[in-house]
Amino acid sequence: MNLASANSGWLLRSRGSRNFALRAGTLSDGQRRELLMRGAAGSATILGVRACRGEPGHVFWVRVQVDGALPYETRVRQWMRAQDLEWMQPGDVICCRVDPGDRDRLVLYVPDIEETGRTSISKILSDGRRADAIVLAAAPVAADYAGRDDPVLRLDLELHAWDEAKPWRVRLIQPVPLAAIGLVDLGQHLEVAFFAVDRGESVAVDWLASLGED
Repeated sequence: MNLASANSGWLLRSRGSRNFALRAGTLSDGQRRELLMRGAAGSATILGVRACRGEPGHVFWVRVQVDGALPYETRVRQWMRAQDLEWMQPGDVICCRVDPGDRDRLVLYVPDIEETGRTSISKILSDGRRADAIVLAAAPVAADYAGRDDPVLRLDLELHAWDEAKPWRVRLIQPVPLAAIGLVDLGQHLEVAFFAVDRGESVAVDWLASLGED
């Protein structure tokens, strides 16, 4: 489904509002249900997250991808269950539903793990197999969040594992500690953890090990 087809015969309120969720606060339960049922399906890469001050919920800085549209970045204020926040850290990819009349009006949600096959970065680092990664390319996804977080980069890596017959390439979007910025130059080696040979869905960089601090 693309934004144009989702918009056919259906219009949510606040069509012209930009950053509606931030200006007007979190969406009501009814608005959330409507978006979840009728919004355009997409994916959202978490770039940053902050607890709201003085009220429940968090502000998520995300990079959104919907079929038929270019990826874009926006911020969403939303309350999430505590058990879901583990899967909504920088670099994690979750699902979203977007208002086709206002792309900044969206709902984030964590699908069943069985549905996506994705695993949290912390789980990969604690239980995954180990590999050596060679940096092929690195590019910033966006500026750091409020000037306080580690920059989030897109990393193209070639992985080599002793128990795999040949190397494979992956693309990750992950926060990079400022102390490790020098490790993402072309040709540098990183220590990574992984569960399967894929395009990066089950791969995470172990920055502490790469820095020799574990």
